[in-house]
Amino acid sequence: MTQLRIAVIGAGHLGRIHAKLLGSVEGAKLVGISDPIESARENAQTLHPVPVVADYHELIPKIDAAVIASPTDSHAKIARDLIKAGKHVFVEKPLTIDRVDASQLASLAAAKRLTLQVGHVERFNPAFTSLGELGVDVKYVEAVRASRFPGRCLDVGVVMDLMIHDLDLVLSMTDAPIKSISGSGVSVLTNYEDIAETRIEFECGLVANLKASRISPAPARQMQVFGSNGFADIDFGAPALSVVRPCESLVNRSFNLYEETDNPIGYADTLFGDQLNCETLELEPRNAILDELHDFVISVQSGMAPTVDGVSGARAVDIAQRVLEVIDERVWYANPKTSEIGPHALVRERIEQTSRRVHRDRRAA
Repeated sequence: MTQLRIAVIGAGHLGRIHAKLLGSVEGAKLVGISDPIESARENAQTLHPVPVVADYHELIPKIDAAVIASPTDSHAKIARDLIKAGKHVFVEKPLTIDRVDASQLASLAAAKRLTLQVGHVERFNPAFTSLGELGVDVKYVEAVRASRFPGRCLDVGVVMDLMIHDLDLVLSMTDAPIKSISGSGVSVLTNYEDIAETRIEFECGLVANLKASRISPAPARQMQVFGSNGFADIDFGAPALSVVRPCESLVNRSFNLYEETDNPIGYADTLFGDQLNCETLELEPRNAILDELHDFVISVQSGMAPTVDGVSGARAVDIAQRVLEVIDERVWYANPKTSEIGPHALVRERIEQTSRRVHRDRRAA
């Protein structure tokens, strides 16, 4: 089979990883790299014996497909240019910043029968792919995703940068419409929210509580999944997966604690083993980015949809944007001023000032 000629557009952190790994993807050949920044081009030129150019348009006649790893705000234009030119496209997450652009790209790729894949890499994490039946009929999800300040991807906030991973994972568990979204976020260092949390309720009954921070002293990539088939504790960073499977009497609600024991206080040792089976699964070490690149090439060659297609990527962008809209409307005080609404809200008074004021008022009374 003819090798797929692929260019990498964007020679930053992720672009360098993609360019390196493409050499290990069967059926793929790196044929060019593009980046408007001279230092990035110079570095790429020392690493790869392929043309390195400033303008990606120069590479379009020479390629079959491209990996877009440029800044998020450039994704829409670059992807649109490539798809209109008849090229298959892999776009790093998020697909775009705006839901309209994302939807249009998905529709355009479908109309031209081209592969559009979005780089939601956690879909390929072995801790997630090993969920099996525990990922079906999920009713409650808790997730925390945190990193130290990255110094990059600062053209978006933490919702589009980090939380969107977990948004995509939750959306992969259900096709149900969303019933409600609440949330809040705070800008600490950048022009966007650096800390955020949201609660999303779906019409199927699924509830997801997601938290994200990019100013955390320690990294975290964890998720807990509760469903009718049991409980899963996922550590995406390790990666690791621990599961708890309930016995039949717990599933069908016939279990009666007081018929089982006359000493509930001492029942814990019996519970985990007889009623709740705990297991830490052994995971096969894998490179998730390499796996998603393999998925992309196979999708192009076979005509089958990739694991994370344009429709899935657009859905994640839409929900992320809805979370951001809620964050922008978050009211932090009663009778707020405009400056006291949203992620950039000014603090009305510090905690110690509030304490002194309350103490002073009590003494005066």
